[in-house]
Amino acid sequence: MRREGDWLIGTGMAAAAYPVAFMMPTQRARARIYAGGDAVVQTGTQEIGTGVTTVMTQVAADGLGLPMDSVRFEAGDTDLPNTSAAVGSSGAMMVSAAVHNAATTLRDQLIAMAIADSASPLHGANPSDVDVQDGRMRLRSRPDVGETYGEVMGRHHLEDAEALGSWTPPPPDTPHGLLTFGAQFAEVAVDPEFGLVRVRRMNAAFAPGRVLNPKTARSQLMGGMLWGLGQALLEGNPMDPRTGRWSATSLGDYLVPVNADAPDVTIDLVEVRDEVVGPLGAKGVGEIGQVGAAAAISNAVFHATGRRIRKLPMTAELVMDPP
Repeated sequence: MRREGDWLIGTGMAAAAYPVAFMMPTQRARARIYAGGDAVVQTGTQEIGTGVTTVMTQVAADGLGLPMDSVRFEAGDTDLPNTSAAVGSSGAMMVSAAVHNAATTLRDQLIAMAIADSASPLHGANPSDVDVQDGRMRLRSRPDVGETYGEVMGRHHLEDAEALGSWTPPPPDTPHGLLTFGAQFAEVAVDPEFGLVRVRRMNAAFAPGRVLNPKTARSQLMGGMLWGLGQALLEGNPMDPRTGRWSATSLGDYLVPVNADAPDVTIDLVEVRDEVVGPLGAKGVGEIGQVGAAAAISNAVFHATGRRIRKLPMTAELVMDPP
């Protein structure tokens, strides 16, 4: 602990872990490519602002060997292949696995079609010797030898081609830890006279497997950390003992962090590809950002004041209680 005028300064840390793919059903996706070179990938997942559209488009484009602007992602319709709800940090890990499998299955089907076609420059090639870049199938050893998806589809009079993909998460009794890990750090300033707590800095490191999109991953993790700040200091809904009703009846009464509450936040991503959880080695980041944040803030308050608070939110009354 140190002092800055009337403020007591403290730092704290906490570990974090969150399960992935817990008791989730099989995920399904469909990939379709048109002779003109554009593709669409479809799945019943939902875009709730977490960046799933960006990530799934990216995964599909990578699997098909197409530029991202040639791929369209469709979701949120019960007519589309079934997935679980957008909950439990499951989107990037589970739905992307189904999208990846659909895209690579379609790619492999078209490569096989070209190899079996006597009119194709790839006729008779070994499938493992062929890759795809910008929609053009080509020999790895001789990139000048190849043709586009559209060319082989045109000879077979196909306007489009499609494939389905699915992925089932590992069973709960798998002998591997199906977890995303992290460590959170916080610096707080406490006014002991008024019980005020101001979070000045938050830092964290997370190991979410392979990071499919660093920008969207950091955004989710930062939001989770601020969610944890709200849990630590603001978000409470006590029951009114006179009426038996909850005190907060709207977001006007239920306090959540706003921009003025947000401290400096830095995030480090530690990539450890985990192929046990899926073919892409990715895990979820939707909720791990919140896990450990309140504990780190509580430990920082303890470091600053010597008061161990084990009740959330840490109101001014709790902070001013004698240790």
